[in-house]
Amino acid sequence: MKSNSPQENNNKPDFKKEAYVGLPLVLDQLATQELLKNQNLYDRTIKRTADIIFSAFVLICGAPFFLLIAVLVKLSSQGPVFYLQQRVGRNYIYFGCIKFRTMHSEADSMLEKLLERDLSLKSEFEKDFKLRNDPRITPIGRFLRLSSLDELPQFFNVLRGHMSIVGPRPIVQDELKRYGAHMKEVASVRPGITGLWQVSGRNNLTYKRRVILDLLYVRKRNFLIDLKIILRTFGVLIFPRDRGAY
Repeated sequence: MKSNSPQENNNKPDFKKEAYVGLPLVLDQLATQELLKNQNLYDRTIKRTADIIFSAFVLICGAPFFLLIAVLVKLSSQGPVFYLQQRVGRNYIYFGCIKFRTMHSEADSMLEKLLERDLSLKSEFEKDFKLRNDPRITPIGRFLRLSSLDELPQFFNVLRGHMSIVGPRPIVQDELKRYGAHMKEVASVRPGITGLWQVSGRNNLTYKRRVILDLLYVRKRNFLIDLKIILRTFGVLIFPRDRGAY
């Protein structure tokens, strides 16, 4: 579930910003709208209802645990408890994806200096938008990332309708080109807190494989597949091993 760029800042995202960038993207959005019109009852009603009920349950029952993590994040380093980053949502609508902050507050300036003086790190970052051994991550932040606990606040995104429990990876704008013509299909569904990518190796996979898994989910999704992914997610959380989370 670590799909975000490691850049972290405190800018408040524009929840209504739309990704209209040139004619090709507008045409893709029109194709996506046609796919949205043809979605079945499961996509339109059942899945969304289940998302709301499950997210509300987690947020209410997990409130004390959320508070504990918030305190640890606040004590670990200066900066806000939460981190918001704009991601591409359904129908190319941008939204603020929320997580517990896992980096130092000066992460952006640190990244620029790191990439300027180390070309190998620059190449690694340009390839996957992540650094495996990122010095900007706080000690508590590293634990949260390895355990995926930093993504728990995304249940708020689910309640707001920006995300689903299960879905494709929520990507940043710079990743759109990696999906090419397939993005119009991926953008026809809400991105998920978990998904095939998250339970199949995460950052240990090539980027091409990530795109294939997202596209496979969009084309084959149904209740049983969602249930299997959720059960596998619990397995990943309980027995993390080397699942590519960092």
